[in-house]
Amino acid sequence: MLFNSLPFIYFFVIVVILYFVTPFRLRWVLLLGASYYFYLCWKAEYLLIILLSTLISYYIGIKLGKVKVQSTRKRILILALAYHIGMLFLFKYFDFFNDNLKTLFNTLNLFYGVPAFNFLQPIGISFYTFKSISYCIDVYRGDLKPERHLEKLALYIAFFPQLLAGPIERATRLIPQFYQRVNFDDQRVTDGLRLMIWGFFEKMVIADNLAILVDSVYNHPTHYQGIGLTLATLFYSFQIYCDFSGYSDIAIGAAQIMGYQTMDNFNRPYFSSSIGDFWRNWHISLSTWLRDYLYIPLGGNRVSRPRWYFNLMVVFLLCGLWHGANWTFILWGGIHGFYLIFSNLTKKIREGIIQKTGLNHPPGFYRAIKVVTTFVLVSFAWIFFRANSVSDSLYIISHLFSGWEKEFSIDGLRNMVFWKEGRFEFIIGSASIVFLIVVQIFQRNGRIYHLLSSKPIGLRWSFYYFILLAILLCGNFGTKQFIYFQF
Repeated sequence: MLFNSLPFIYFFVIVVILYFVTPFRLRWVLLLGASYYFYLCWKAEYLLIILLSTLISYYIGIKLGKVKVQSTRKRILILALAYHIGMLFLFKYFDFFNDNLKTLFNTLNLFYGVPAFNFLQPIGISFYTFKSISYCIDVYRGDLKPERHLEKLALYIAFFPQLLAGPIERATRLIPQFYQRVNFDDQRVTDGLRLMIWGFFEKMVIADNLAILVDSVYNHPTHYQGIGLTLATLFYSFQIYCDFSGYSDIAIGAAQIMGYQTMDNFNRPYFSSSIGDFWRNWHISLSTWLRDYLYIPLGGNRVSRPRWYFNLMVVFLLCGLWHGANWTFILWGGIHGFYLIFSNLTKKIREGIIQKTGLNHPPGFYRAIKVVTTFVLVSFAWIFFRANSVSDSLYIISHLFSGWEKEFSIDGLRNMVFWKEGRFEFIIGSASIVFLIVVQIFQRNGRIYHLLSSKPIGLRWSFYYFILLAILLCGNFGTKQFIYFQF
């Protein structure tokens, strides 16, 4: 049941109506049942994995609450991490590592007879596994008391707006809200609906139209060069952002309608002025999770410089691996780790050059240069993220700047990539990117609907009707799956 489908709209409307007419003490039953039904619509048998993850986390939390000996508590936590990471490895990474070991052994002329697992990856496993892990660690650290109501913990792990692709909400923030009585509030519901509609616009109008163009190139990269590869890479940068940001906005808006506040997942990441700034604004729930549960425990930047760089690279390599069992994702993570390390190594040199050349005056122009540079670096890394293989990504990189003189000729412009086929998507995609950038320029001080709230009613409703009309007329109703569902 995709968010961008009519079955989900029907499902969500029914759940919300029942939610507000159900007595408070029974709402958890409705939400938990709705969440499990939502997941059953994907693959029923994999619900058992969520149930087992919930039971293990519940038992571990209770044990950690009772045991006072630190060494014993640590062993209990290690047992919990071994289970959760082990299940994630088994279903998501076993075949990847098994295939690579088989290739290595064959290269060395050694026998390797371990069979493949050949199970489909349970959808959303990376997200609910990280929620389970953070719950166990928070209880171990004393940041959260063990949840003694199994159903509330189950609802935290399986809460349907966040179940498949986040945000990766913390138990310290979400579970207490399940105990708070929520009444129907016109303003809160309206704000949630506005956020959901904006999410549908990002996904159906921008991301899904761009996806048609990007897929046509990245699925057959050797058929293209120069401008075709460059445009596809540029479009993918906005496709993945609008696809995932769209999902997050729908999820956050849906939770808000029912009275639950969840963390924002994006904050205008393509207006970031550095790679570090980009990661503070991109997939915030994941980047902060990696910071709190991996980077800081490794020592963060409170260690020697070589160890600091090691910590950064480990975090980003694992970040890449978290996204998928493929060398392309690992290389993508490694590139971002390299960006941060190189930025730190050259910081003093760059600051000296900037001071001597006066490049930082005027400040607005200097910031624009940094924003564009960061966007180019991020877009370059996306090549590895989107490419179907490492060889495809290397082909794309090596041919980005070839054939431009031919494609900019009169005949080349007439036969420009995307123009003969996909003309509608090209026009809509390009126009919607410009519209998105303009909206985000005005959005720097808050969400667009908050800014519109102080504007005349005619302007507000003109904007809302424009978004709805764009979805109806230009939206891709092919119910394309969200990119992050594969992670």
